[in-house]
Amino acid sequence: MKQSKKIHFEVSERKILLRIFDVLFVLLALFIIGEIFNFGYFKISASNFYWTIVLGLYLNVIGTVFEMYNLQVASNELQVVKSIILTASCTVLIYLLTPIFTPVLPSNRIQILFFFLAVLLALFFWRMLYVRFFGSQRFTKKVVLICDREQVRELVSGLENVDPHYKVIGYINTEHASDVTVNHAVQNVLAEELSAFVRANSASEVVIASQKPDAITINLYNQLIHLLESGFIIREYTQVYESITQRIPVQYVARDFYRFFPFSRSNQNQLYLLAVRIFEVLISIAGLAVGLILLPIILIGNSIGNRGKLFYTQQRVGKNGTVFTIIKFRTMVKNAESGGAVFTTTNDARITKFGKFLRKTRIDEFPQFLNILKGEMAVIGPRPERPVFVAEIAEKMPFYETRHVVKPGLTGWAQVNYSYGETIDDSLMKLQYDLYYIKHRSLFLDVNIMVKTLSTILFYRGQ
Repeated sequence: MKQSKKIHFEVSERKILLRIFDVLFVLLALFIIGEIFNFGYFKISASNFYWTIVLGLYLNVIGTVFEMYNLQVASNELQVVKSIILTASCTVLIYLLTPIFTPVLPSNRIQILFFFLAVLLALFFWRMLYVRFFGSQRFTKKVVLICDREQVRELVSGLENVDPHYKVIGYINTEHASDVTVNHAVQNVLAEELSAFVRANSASEVVIASQKPDAITINLYNQLIHLLESGFIIREYTQVYESITQRIPVQYVARDFYRFFPFSRSNQNQLYLLAVRIFEVLISIAGLAVGLILLPIILIGNSIGNRGKLFYTQQRVGKNGTVFTIIKFRTMVKNAESGGAVFTTTNDARITKFGKFLRKTRIDEFPQFLNILKGEMAVIGPRPERPVFVAEIAEKMPFYETRHVVKPGLTGWAQVNYSYGETIDDSLMKLQYDLYYIKHRSLFLDVNIMVKTLSTILFYRGQ
């Protein structure tokens, strides 16, 4: 008798679910308020259907900025309430201030209150329902790993830390050694008991992480085939890791990775590259204009807080390994690297108080719009690194110089997903994100990075 499997939503499915039901619950709340009260500001009809589309777009974009679709935030009651309040407030404010695409402002101000409460309470009710119901254990995805014993802890944390509903319940040690307790929550399963363990614990997926040629014995192989025939999913670890974490696990990819690592076609798509270049020029002009407006404040702050030259230049490695000079507003004390080049740390004593403000708000990077206009940098791409660090990291880390197949960027996938790189391990993590961007580069991913960059600035997370 075939065992019924538990329902589980993948990361992408959960995010789609959140986005769709955010809009549906808000529209339902507005409809109910319109039926009960004398609420005429927002009425859904065939003649003004675009009001609904605009509201849905605003909710999704602003919700992304305030991390409504971050699964860690969405699964935490306290954090999601903060996001709900910010999202509802900004969505209503922007919706009211764009009457070209939205209804004309109501003369009766109580209508605005009704509108705000409908959006706020609808989001609150739905998200609390999500936390209590869809975030419960009944929707947890149970997984069995096939890997080496020493890999277990790293593999488990790498997957579970990103998706709170992804649970590794057991692993098969491919070293064929005796049972050793590695993690109290992860059970060591004997290879011959795999099929029985999967069925007894309602596991829905088996993930193969071992790269040893003899890891899959004939007995284990036969069990995997039977599980596959019974409808269970068998996947390779790098595929699972990439889909969940949105980064490339370079530490588990062989040196001939180019065989199965197709770079995005956008990297050679001339129409895409032309559109991106036009966008970069327009953004750079706008950025430099804003920089000129802020310049008097920056000059005063620099003279008081930094007491030195306003600009700072440094050699960086660009596309195809070409070295160029980057320009920034200075944020460190004089002679900050008198003892030689070192990584910047989170609470670096060399950064001045005003310099910290410039970094947190990303204002220090405004002069780099000149580099973008010159074609040395892009708005979006891997952050350019210094030649001395590139040489050092490339010796220890495979594929590092692969980052240089595209232009370095002012912001990037690694910058919006990971903190400042202070060590070689941090550089490895950021490399995984950079390779993911190079592999999946697209207009959609570019827009996603821009929105997340705005979120980074608003939450004062710049480094």
